[in-house]
Amino acid sequence: MKSDSGSTRELTLRVVLIGLVLAVVMGAANVYLGLRAGMTVSASIPAAVIGMLVLRGLFRDGTKLEANQIQTAASAGESLAAGIIFTMPALILIGVWQKFDFWTTTLIAFTGGLLGILFMIPMRRVFVIRDDDELKFPEGVACAAVLDAGHSEDADNKSEAMGIIYGALFGATFKFCAGFLGLFKESLEAAREAFGRYFYFGSESLPALVAVGVIVRLNIAVLIFFGGALSWLILLPMLGTVPGSDSALSGAKTLFGTQIKYVGVGAMLVGGIASIWKVRDGLVQAIAELRGRKKTSQKVVDTERDIPGSVIVFFSILATVLVAGIYFKLTGKVTITIATTIIMLVMSFFFTAVASYIVGLVGNSNSPVSGMTITAVLFTGGMLALFGFSGEQGMLATLGVAAIVCCAACTSGDVCNDLKTGHMVGAAPYRQQMMQIMGISVAALVMAPVMQLLHSQDIAAFASECTRIMDPDTGTACAGIGGERLPAPQAGLFASLARGFFGDGQLPWDMVCNGVAIGLALLVVDEVLKDSGSEFRAHIMPIAVGMYLPMKLSTPILAGGLIAHFVLRRHPKSQHESLSRRGTLFASGAIAGEALMGVGLAILAATGVKAMQLTPASAMQMASVAVAVIVLVAFYRAARPRV
Repeated sequence: MKSDSGSTRELTLRVVLIGLVLAVVMGAANVYLGLRAGMTVSASIPAAVIGMLVLRGLFRDGTKLEANQIQTAASAGESLAAGIIFTMPALILIGVWQKFDFWTTTLIAFTGGLLGILFMIPMRRVFVIRDDDELKFPEGVACAAVLDAGHSEDADNKSEAMGIIYGALFGATFKFCAGFLGLFKESLEAAREAFGRYFYFGSESLPALVAVGVIVRLNIAVLIFFGGALSWLILLPMLGTVPGSDSALSGAKTLFGTQIKYVGVGAMLVGGIASIWKVRDGLVQAIAELRGRKKTSQKVVDTERDIPGSVIVFFSILATVLVAGIYFKLTGKVTITIATTIIMLVMSFFFTAVASYIVGLVGNSNSPVSGMTITAVLFTGGMLALFGFSGEQGMLATLGVAAIVCCAACTSGDVCNDLKTGHMVGAAPYRQQMMQIMGISVAALVMAPVMQLLHSQDIAAFASECTRIMDPDTGTACAGIGGERLPAPQAGLFASLARGFFGDGQLPWDMVCNGVAIGLALLVVDEVLKDSGSEFRAHIMPIAVGMYLPMKLSTPILAGGLIAHFVLRRHPKSQHESLSRRGTLFASGAIAGEALMGVGLAILAATGVKAMQLTPASAMQMASVAVAVIVLVAFYRAARPRV
């Protein structure tokens, strides 16, 4: 496709600087969100809007190709955060690290992200350029539409674009009021013991999780909540009580942490394998087309040119050598280093193809990376155990492979999505690929500092009420990463799997098998819904994620999905695209604002600034309920069209 006439500026110095700053900002924001909610959201659309606002507001000009390059770098930072927070905190949770090692974390983030980009580049012509009805790239197409709209002079488009700024101020304000001023509690939860059973319910009151629901819409939000309800409202009462628990709330959490969450593990495993199976034909076709490609001596135009193959080979070798060095540092053995490096390369390439294909089917936000990484963990752990590796070295090797594979899968999916957007607006692929490499290079530098800051300051904040870092009943953290405010559910899952293979942990395989059975049943239900032509689907991965998350996280996500649904239902379909974009931009801003304020408050705490407690403890619950109502009303009003 051709770029705009007279609008040829694309990869300029200002674009590089803005893009790299946003890569850091979006990366840090998604580290916070991922540790807190167990999921991240795509940064492509909000980054594209911010880029256009900066170019038009500060520089008084700017092309959509420049804005596209900005979102390319920013979304690369976001995707890298998803790969890192799903895996690296597991090293804290299993007790191997007491704090995040900067260089190890940075190199794993950089090499994993780099391999995801490099492995995906040869697949661009197969996945991105081919024009069929199967790979629709919903988020890539939506981002291209936002770039087109932002490039116009329409006043409504500019008003929508400002929604991300208002959302950021909204999210930051509520986080500051809760985290620093102590005006209300961030979450409400209660449990009761009756008839020898636990009954629990909980919800968060801050905007970020409502915003997640607005973005993923009602179908996914309902599925996440259904998974949470299945775990907390059905399975929890079925399993009885925990003898000697201090309270019903602590007993309920102990039962969930030691038994129920592993049902979600089994369901996730089924979801990951099912995702791979569903795309098998497309992957075979992609590999066949790659093998059949021939070199051509014809000059390639910019809009079709990739980074040269020699550069891809050089950086792939460099990344492999660096990864091997990391594995040797972690394990101290040449044999296990060679084995894990080979396994890593094979699985990274395979899951790069899977992630790229799935992003084309369902979008970046809905890509089942957790299921793919669980599959990688189980395969790696099984192979290493078969080869006779054990103990701490086995755990480190397994998590090391999982970290690289997860980063590669997350980044490759994002790269594929961004290249589709670029293809639609007439961007040069090789420039986008350069920007993606720069984005992950800079974002990799902030992963360890942000995680360490959040971890250490959360421990400090709870020092007065939490005397132990680890809870002996649940085997999980009392504060910091893995604790109440930063549960890091995926990392906890991978830590449990590593302990089960090589440590002293005992996995409740009966609960995992129950999860597998539930997952298989959900696959059947989803096929029935698909065959009936229903718009509502029973996708397994959102349900599995909901089963593994604390229910207080899935409740506000459902509220956000309901808000998006009722706003759209009251208006004709011709307005749905504009309304969805309006709600998405405000919600994306709220997530970024709350997350960055969370990081900012951690920095304040690190410098010795103490938080306040302005609302009496007796009034905190009522204040939190009032705030939750205000948040819901604000999101509803923000998503509605201006009258």
